[in-house]
Formats: sequence, C-alpha cells, structure tokens
Amino acid sequence: MEGDCRRRGRRQEAGIAARDDGGQVNPPQTSALALNLVTTRSTWGLAQAIEGCARHDIRGIAPWRDQVRAIGLKNASAAIRSHQLAVTGLCSGGRFPARTARLRKAAIQDNLRAIDEAAELSAGCLIIVVGGLPEGSSDIAGARAQVMDGLAEVLPHARAAGVRLALEPLHPMQVSIACMNTLEQALDLCDALDPGVSGALGVAVDVYHVWWDPKLKQQIVRAGKGRLHAFHISDWLVPTQDLFDDRGMMGDGVIDVRRIRGYMDAAGYAGMHEVELFSTRWARHDPDKLLKIIKRRHRRFC
Repeated sequence: MEGDCRRRGRRQEAGIAARDDGGQVNPPQTSALALNLVTTRSTWGLAQAIEGCARHDIRGIAPWRDQVRAIGLKNASAAIRSHQLAVTGLCSGGRFPARTARLRKAAIQDNLRAIDEAAELSAGCLIIVVGGLPEGSSDIAGARAQVMDGLAEVLPHARAAGVRLALEPLHPMQVSIACMNTLEQALDLCDALDPGVSGALGVAVDVYHVWWDPKLKQQIVRAGKGRLHAFHISDWLVPTQDLFDDRGMMGDGVIDVRRIRGYMDAAGYAGMHEVELFSTRWARHDPDKLLKIIKRRHRRFC
C-alpha cells in the first residue's frame, strides 16, 4: 500500500513545497506529529494506544470519549500524564440539533460533561461536530440556528473551565452529522459568539473536509492564531470507495497537505499535526507498522 504513494513533482519529492505567496514550506518537525486514536481504534484500546504512541515517540494523541470511558476518566488522565503525552483534542462534543426540546436539553448536558472531561485531560481543545439535520427534517437553516443556540449555552462553561471549543466543519456529504460545512460558516459562528477572540471558541481545520474550498486560504488567514485550535491531516483518494471510512494516508490522494500546512503556519498556528484516518483498509494494518508509516508520510507530505 505504501508503494502506491503518488509523486507530486520534484519540489515536493525534495521535501519542499511552494506556497501561494511565493515562500517555501519545509518538512515538519517530528515533534509536531499527533495521532487521532480513531486511527488505531480497531486494534488498540486507549491504554495500548497511549503506550504505543509513547513507544514510537508520537507525542500527541486525540482520544474519543468512549475510549476514555472504557478505562475511566481519572485512569486515562493519569496514563497520559505518566507517558508525558499532550492531548491535542478530545473527540467530541456538539450534536446540538434535535427534534424536541427534551433532546436538545440532553445534548446541552452532554456537552457540559464533555467540557469537564476535556478539562480533566488538559486537552488542547474539545472538538465540536455540531450535528446535522434532525431525523425527518429538511430545515438546514433551523438546524444551524439550533447549533448557535447550543453553543451560546455551553460557551460560558467552557470559558470557566479553561477549555477551548474547536468547531470542525465537515464536507456536505456528512450533513447527517454536520450542518456546518465550510470554514467560513464556522468562523461566522465564532465571530457572532466570541467577537473579542477570547480563545475560547475557534476551529479545527481537517484537510479531508475543507481541502476543496476555494476560500480555504482566505479563511485560514481570517482565523489567525486566535481561532486555529486544531489541524487534522489525511488524504482524499480518487476514486474513493466509501465517503466515511476510506480516507487515504498522506501522499496517496489529491490533497496538497503541505501547502495547507503552509497556510496554517503563515496564519500563526503552532499546534500539532493530527493524523486522523477513518479507514477500513488501514485499520487492518499492524498498529506498530502503521505508526512507522505515518511518521514517514508525515515527514514527506506534511
């Protein structure tokens, strides 16, 4: 599979990519690499993933809430600290739109718990997948209004807990779980709810979901250091076999990850590069071998 890596021309093969502004983006530091633990979900539990990342000198992880619950929040926090790993983000909060007031209230309560969990883990942010159209609804404007209302209700708690909320726009193909689909929409929400750019509300830039956006560079610049909370990397395969579980390893698809990383760097982002592979094909790999491949691809293509 690794041999299928697509070559992108002499400059990128040499480890340097041109930026739109005429500058250059050098290969990333190994210390910037982080792993979203969905990548090894089918082979490693949280404790194994913590140990595995530490063993491979991958210094950042992004666990999922169910993985944390499986071993207990206090145990998870202790294990992460003992291995001196950074939690780049906790996945995830959100899912605000719902058919009834009771369900919307339940979503608010779940987000308040997620904020407390992120605080206990000292997470760099809580990833917010805002939620999609409620069952049987075609009112996307109404769903987006419910997202704004939900965020407004939980944001004070996030501020008090010192937890940053990172809104993650998803590709429109996933409207069932996200009615917010562009970085511009996410930043409009940030500006409406946090006009002073307090740092409590920002965005997660996932290249898989936003690489196609003609306004991508403009919106990353607009976000700036104060709103850029997370950076997720993978690749878009052409053709893709599944719109959810067929993400590519960096270099196997059509996303110029290094160029986008250049936009992030230029805008002031100083966080980690989090590999997030929803992929049935990569899930079959031995996780230790997979992490070695990820490290090589990160160096070559990010």
